[in-house]
Amino acid sequence: MSSPLEHPGTLGVWATPDGMSAAECVGFAKTIEDLGYSAWWLPEAVGRDPLALIGYLGAQTNRLIFSTGIANIYARDLHLIKSIHQTISEFLPGRFILGLGVSHPHLVTRLRGHEWEKPVAKMRSVLQGLPDALYHGPRPEFDAPIVIAALRPLMLKLAAEECRGAHPYLVTPEHTKIARGILGTGPWLCPEQMVIHETDATTARELARRHLKVYLRAPNYQNNLLELGFTADDWQDWNASDGLVDALVAWGDRDAIQQRIQGHWDAGADHVAIQAFRPDGSPKPDLEALKALAPA
Repeated sequence: MSSPLEHPGTLGVWATPDGMSAAECVGFAKTIEDLGYSAWWLPEAVGRDPLALIGYLGAQTNRLIFSTGIANIYARDLHLIKSIHQTISEFLPGRFILGLGVSHPHLVTRLRGHEWEKPVAKMRSVLQGLPDALYHGPRPEFDAPIVIAALRPLMLKLAAEECRGAHPYLVTPEHTKIARGILGTGPWLCPEQMVIHETDATTARELARRHLKVYLRAPNYQNNLLELGFTADDWQDWNASDGLVDALVAWGDRDAIQQRIQGHWDAGADHVAIQAFRPDGSPKPDLEALKALAPA
């Protein structure tokens, strides 16, 4: 059945829970809920299981939507994905979005020991196979919406055809405009946006470079940046150029950051998930920045 979640809200938070204790995770969820953010997007790599955490945090909050940004389809077989989808749909009606992605070749092959498959075909097989996957538990009244991590045209087209929409990561408002053109009207477009509430250019850019380095090693992000007009010189030795930093990370005062968020909305985003890095380098999200940017 269709989901009671008609819209993900315009502004959410993208934050890893791995730098927080269990109590801090609950406190963070309650805080961003009170601040008026509509959703918390939780990543998955080699830390906490975001789906188990979503079940726990959902019981501690009242309105906040939880989404995986993203859950790796290589980490679970089709029937487990169906079980997760149905179980959390039942227990958090209208408060869950299942975000799925293909992850990265090195995490799939070297870390998990799976064979890497063509990304679009692999994702299509999961999305098309879910309706017929076995699940003998109670059916939820409504199925939670599914979005997929999508950057380039073929995956974006798949998002438009087979699920509720797309969750692009490490993108610019220019990418959002392109993505909206591919998705057309209707599918959700929920980009992530890194932010640093710091007005000193040197401090902000150096912090941004440290956070970007791990992503600039990944071919899928490199290829997407090439299509946006950047060159390999922009990530020489995995260090982002000033131009690339400024394009990917919104830094400065509240107005400067808000202008970048507005840029995504103007380009066609339904929802923007902001990832707020702390100027002191702590791995925890910057609550002061989130308070400054809060919808409430």
